[in-house]
Amino acid sequence: MASLQDQLLKAGIVDAKKAKKIKQEQRKQAKQQPKGSVQVDEAKQLAQQALAEKAAKAKALNKQQQQQAEKKAIQAQIIQLISRHRIDRGDGDIAYQFTDGKKIKKLYVTALLQTQLSNGLIAIAKLNEGYELVPAVVADKIKQRDESVIVLINDKKDSIDEDDPYADYQIPDDLMW
Repeated sequence: MASLQDQLLKAGIVDAKKAKKIKQEQRKQAKQQPKGSVQVDEAKQLAQQALAEKAAKAKALNKQQQQQAEKKAIQAQIIQLISRHRIDRGDGDIAYQFTDGKKIKKLYVTALLQTQLSNGLIAIAKLNEGYELVPAVVADKIKQRDESVIVLINDKKDSIDEDDPYADYQIPDDLMW
């Protein structure tokens, strides 16, 4: 295969004197450089650096999009868990009060649901702008994904501490505040 210089000569674009002069200049430049050093092409370096920066930006953007997709998937799982396992409140006539952040909220529940809420068998979860009752097992699954969705889950009180000085003064289950 002929070099670019030979091709230009054949095409008549460059004459022989000019080609010889260019070749001599290239040899001079090569001899002027110390032995063992390689001529650095700045354009190649800049192109490689730009390519590396572009790849880093693309990687960061991809990671961010992946995190957003994971967040959306977790939110969809939470909504699905709540809507599938929500407990119907029925015609509740007892107001059950709880705190959501710094605000006191109220749900009307039946007597059975009130005792289950106070015993920690069911929990209150926030769905969009409303509140739903879900079993404690489902609430634990939701809590693993996002703790802020579970508004209230009472501790199950199976045993009473023996050293508790107020053990004789139990709080009644039907106490309303």
